[in-house]
Parts: sequence; structure tokens; C-alpha cells
Amino acid sequence: MSAPLVTRRGLVLGGALGSAGLLGGCDRINADPAVRHFLEGLGSVHKTVQRAFLGRTALAQEFSPSQMSPVFRSNGSSDIADPAYRAHVAQGFANWRLSVFGLVQRPLLLPLAALQALAQRSQITRHDCVEGWSAIGKWQGPQLGAVLAQAGLRGEARYIVFHCADRWGTAPYYESIDLVDAWHPQTILAWRMNDAPLAVAHGAPIRLRVERQLGYKQAKFVMAIEARASLAGLYGGKGGYWEDARDYQWYAGI
Repeated sequence: MSAPLVTRRGLVLGGALGSAGLLGGCDRINADPAVRHFLEGLGSVHKTVQRAFLGRTALAQEFSPSQMSPVFRSNGSSDIADPAYRAHVAQGFANWRLSVFGLVQRPLLLPLAALQALAQRSQITRHDCVEGWSAIGKWQGPQLGAVLAQAGLRGEARYIVFHCADRWGTAPYYESIDLVDAWHPQTILAWRMNDAPLAVAHGAPIRLRVERQLGYKQAKFVMAIEARASLAGLYGGKGGYWEDARDYQWYAGI
């Protein structure tokens, strides 16, 4: 298991929070609307700084098989009670289809076999969870860009939204990224993990891997992908379940 990173993200946010005198604890941060507004602004600054410093196509570090973690915890939901999803599990996802819709020229319904038939990318990367743990694992799947190319993004598309099978309470889980990360070569729709089909606990049948961001952006149980011009009006309007519910930053670059 790798040692905790001192990341550029941590330096940027830590310095800003320290200078603002805001390191008094999460409860204080979550309770103060002015502080929340300030932190939301930092997310945009962080995205701009990181992309300017690293470049849009910079790769996340990849590792060797000998560096893979012996245990890789499941983040977020580890199982889903939804009857439709349970039926897909029982059928080995034979009748599952990935819907690609929204601002696309050719809406798609892709079976798992169609994703498996696309050119595959394998990568061994580290998953950094906002809860404070990390693990190195191997992921395989087609690049998201290949799927978007099949659908043909319309010119007004700016964001890619991932609609998932799990729910937290009454709220459906979802996440989103912009087109820079959508076309990044390491952004894949993983259906294999550590040389085996993706387990339910890790998001079967496919999960997003957007390797330059924190774990909560790696959406599991992806059922549909939507191209949108804006995140406004989508659930809480901040681009993801945790962003809506707990004011997590939309851009979680590391």
C-alpha cells in the first residue's frame, strides 16, 4: 500500500484554507454558507491551476503488477437491492444495455459484449479515496472517448453525466465530468478489475475510471451516460450526489 500523497490538490486547498483560518473542522465548514461558497470557488481555481500546471493530457501514474494491493476495499455502495439490478446480476448482465443519450447525434443501447468488443485499455493505477485510504488495482475497458465517438457528441455538449443503479436514501447516485476528462486516454469504462470481471461490490457491470480524480468521481453501477450542455437543473445542480448532498468539490483532481 502506498504512503499518503502530498498532492498539488492538497497544497492548493490546504494553503487556501489555512490562510482563511478555516481549519477548525468539517462541521464548521459545512455549517457556514459563506465558507461553503468560498470552497466551491476553490474547486474552479484548483481545476484551472492543475490543468495549467500538468497539462490536459498528463497521465496519472501507472504501476507494475508487483505493486498491486493485496486488498482493494469497496468504496460507496457495495450492493444494490433494486429488483431490476438484481435481475441483471442473476442473468450475468446478458440483457443489460448501456444507454447513451442526450446531446448526441446517435443515441445508443450497448450490450456489455459491445463494450468488450471495442479496443481495450488496461491500466494499473492508484485509487485515492476521500475517506483517507488508497489502493492500487488493475482496470480494463474501452476508453470513454470511443463510446462517445460512436454516439457523436453534438457541438453544444459540455458535460458527460453518469447515471447509476444505486441510491442513497431516496436520491439516485450520479456523477459528471467535463469533456477534457471525458476524452482523456485513461478515462475508461472498466468491466474488468484485477484480471477478473468486475464484481458487484466494485460496480458491475461497468464503472467509470477517471484516474486523475478522487475515488468518489469513479462512478459505479453505470447504467446510462448523458451528454449535457449544463449541469443546472440536474438533481441538486452541482454535478454529483456527494457534491449535492455534502458540498464535495465537483472537480476532485489529484
